[in-house]
Order: sequence, then C-alpha cells, then structure tokens
Amino acid sequence: MSRYPRIPREKKEEILKRIKEAGEPANRVAVEAGVSPKTVYSWLSKESTTSGVSWSEFNRLKRENEQLKAIVGGLTLDLKRTKKK
Repeated sequence: MSRYPRIPREKKEEILKRIKEAGEPANRVAVEAGVSPKTVYSWLSKESTTSGVSWSEFNRLKRENEQLKAIVGGLTLDLKRTKKK
C-alpha cells in the first residue's frame, strides 16, 4: 500500500482540464489542488505519449494562435479604415 493517499479520478481530471484547456500553469494548479507538481507532470507526460503531442507544445501553439488572430484582427480593422477614407 502506498504511503500517499490516492487522488480521486474526478480531481485528477479537473486538474488536467485546467492545465490543458484553460492553459493554467501546472505548478500553480498543483499547489492549489494540494497535489505535488511532480505528480501532475507525471500525469501530463503519460497523456502526451498517448496523444502524440505534448501539452506544453499544444499550449504554446494555442497562445501563438491567439496572438496571430489578434494581429490579423488589428490589420483587418486598419484596412477597413483606410478603405473608408
């Protein structure tokens, strides 16, 4: 028997969801949930080997995509303003 208490599946899923979908930092989520960051990173690494893309790479691409959308939106507005003049 392990000397550490087993973490319920629901709590694990909630932690991983906050990290993967909301893009929250893994260390902060782990501390707030009362789980070792090492445990959370272990969960993430196990999932990344099954999905083919690491969660950190996914989050980096997600942030980059949002930045590019903001740039394109700004350029589109500028273009519309210049066409109206």
